[in-house]
Amino acid sequence: MSTILVVEDSETYRTMISDLLQKSGFAVETASNGVEALAKVDGASPEGLPALIVLDIVMPEMNGYEFCRKVKGNPKTKDVPVVMCSSKSEEFDHYWGMKQGADAYLNKPFEPKELLKTIQHLLNA
Repeated sequence: MSTILVVEDSETYRTMISDLLQKSGFAVETASNGVEALAKVDGASPEGLPALIVLDIVMPEMNGYEFCRKVKGNPKTKDVPVVMCSSKSEEFDHYWGMKQGADAYLNKPFEPKELLKTIQHLLNA
């Protein structure tokens, strides 16, 4: 069973995404900001790394862009796919998210099927 790390400061979105993923057969870990998530990822053994990260952008302490740069810049975690999910929906936001290393970018609100399809695609790539 693949583990997905959900990094989201909104408890509502964090719970919604976690429930959706668990019902779809994934194990889920959560973090409410980038600092907390980075500690989980940095402290994990190679076998304990998440299979994928679902990441918000606008968060306290460390935003999603910075978190993504740190994950993709670390040789241990650079291959972990990152799906950014944000209400920042301008073309520049998409461009900047992908430039930071994100593997996919979804606008909030998104369809649950769209998130699952994106995750399946990245995990099977």
